[in-house]
Amino acid sequence: MVLQQHELPDRLNITREGNPIMNVSRSEIQFPIAGLPIIDENKLDKLLDRVAKQTYQAPVNASLDGSGRIVPERFGYRLDSKAFAKKFYGDSGESPSSDLEAIMKPIYPKVDSELLATVREKMIGQYTTYFNSNNKNRSHNILLAARAINNQFVFPGETFSFNQTVGIRSADRGYLRAKIIVRGEVAEGIGGGICQISSTLFNAVDRAGLKIVQRYSHSRSVPYVPPGRDATVSWYGPDFAFQNSYNQPVLIRANVSGGQTTIYIYSSESVNVKGREVPGASKQLPREIDAERNVNGGGM
Repeated sequence: MVLQQHELPDRLNITREGNPIMNVSRSEIQFPIAGLPIIDENKLDKLLDRVAKQTYQAPVNASLDGSGRIVPERFGYRLDSKAFAKKFYGDSGESPSSDLEAIMKPIYPKVDSELLATVREKMIGQYTTYFNSNNKNRSHNILLAARAINNQFVFPGETFSFNQTVGIRSADRGYLRAKIIVRGEVAEGIGGGICQISSTLFNAVDRAGLKIVQRYSHSRSVPYVPPGRDATVSWYGPDFAFQNSYNQPVLIRANVSGGQTTIYIYSSESVNVKGREVPGASKQLPREIDAERNVNGGGM
């Protein structure tokens, strides 16, 4: 509890760069004791949380556009809660005002243009698979998943999780119904096709010599990779994960075009790559899996 020392306006317009965020009453943050303007710190903490959530701006890493040009990073911002609370108490030395500006601190992105320019120097892994672009729903899901992993950085010692990066595959997030494998049977499900992206990523990562942490394979082969080279994923089940075992960051680049998806793994020229031999995928366009075919496994 802190005693207010100045006569301050009760109504406050909380702003961010002059734009209104919310309107609050100081009396609502005080204990209901007549003549004693004492702040209830629990209520103030809740107000600070609300303001922090509404003013938070995430940083954006530098990235590469479709032509390989560097898109500069952008700073993020978060509420300076201590400085904001001081102004709320009226102890800042400024004249009392009905407007209270949210004081922000910068958040620096993990990857700036300089680091990106270094990390994209050397391709250490690459893999291409093929799909039937006439299957519009499956092609759409493949594209969404590829976009989710594109321009992702994995720093030394960090672990990349496909499920955590791509997120839940739902209709709300734009995924469509397409063939999936559920308990050995081919069925229609939201997000069908994303296992082709996780499988392509697995082979690119394996070629790059990175440490495979988690991978599950169908018990029967799928048509887009050689037998035993797939990585099935499911939001409530299997994940594909790898760890960056090198001393330099790695960058994932994913491209989908014309019935073909290619994933590239890049790093610095100074990285000492210990790549592995990985069989390539057939360039023959895979046939659609027959709905009557019994296939054991967890995803497709």
